[in-house]
Amino acid sequence: MNITIIGTGAWGTALGIHFSQHGHRVNMWTHNAEHARVIQESRQNERYLPGFALPENLNVFADLKTALYDSQLVLVATPVVGLRGSIEMLKEYGAGDLPILTACKGFELDTGLLTFQVVQEVLPDNPKIGVLSGPSFAQELAKQLPCAICLASENFEWIQQLAQELNSSVMRLYANDDVIGVSVGGAVKNIMAIATGLSDGLGYGLNARAALVTRGLAEITRLAVAMGAQPKTMMGLAGMGDLILTCTGALSRNRKVGLGLAEGKTLHQVLKEIGHVAEGVPTIEEVHNAAAKHQIDMPIADMLYQLVRNELAATDVMERLMQREPKSE
Repeated sequence: MNITIIGTGAWGTALGIHFSQHGHRVNMWTHNAEHARVIQESRQNERYLPGFALPENLNVFADLKTALYDSQLVLVATPVVGLRGSIEMLKEYGAGDLPILTACKGFELDTGLLTFQVVQEVLPDNPKIGVLSGPSFAQELAKQLPCAICLASENFEWIQQLAQELNSSVMRLYANDDVIGVSVGGAVKNIMAIATGLSDGLGYGLNARAALVTRGLAEITRLAVAMGAQPKTMMGLAGMGDLILTCTGALSRNRKVGLGLAEGKTLHQVLKEIGHVAEGVPTIEEVHNAAAKHQIDMPIADMLYQLVRNELAATDVMERLMQREPKSE
């Protein structure tokens, strides 16, 4: 299959390396002409994913028309903030009818739309729109370590076929028709990872971590179901699987945000040190708004919302959570 990947960050590059190593021709695109030139000439993405050579059948372009040549699938791996603009460019270049997968996780700022909903809004006549989500770190995929993730779409016949075509011995793909559940799970787990990193950084221990992950999953499920998802999706790869990985894995950017805040650093300092987008940070406000809209109780998300707004100190988050009124599980 000929695949075009929009975005040359760590995750987009890892996906490009993976698919090109498994028989697909991959073109990557970035708006930064100098970045594209450096990657193409050096044959590695030193800025975002150093140490991994690009296969011969993976090429990087700053010209979108060239990157889209003979494409059969578009994977959008930009941060969520760049998603709408990327889809509008595809439409402008006459590629709005191509099958599209979003590989970013979160809610669009201000609109509160999930990633596939953003694509649907820009391309209402495209019948092949889906999401790629699940427990996966870019560095491990680039190393070709095994993982299992979801492909989800309202068009289940298409997404089943695509899962068959893209499945490999390294990346096991599961088709899912609950695109809302898969999208919400992928988005909200990032803010739970911030909470877990905060707890670990403050030395609250493994019991507290287990409590946060478990109650975090309850909050994610509550919101997802209110938005129209199937509860069982939260027990799968895009729910529990992604949550466990992001909350406990040392490679998790969002977990690093929590660890940094626990050290007393400002959010600005932490994000600057990480040097990559941590999608959980902008997601906090959108989840807060979604919870209010659907009248859902999300205490962990609410405490983080107060934290990033400087209404609550990092050292007070766990205390506030523990002092809540006892309830039935």
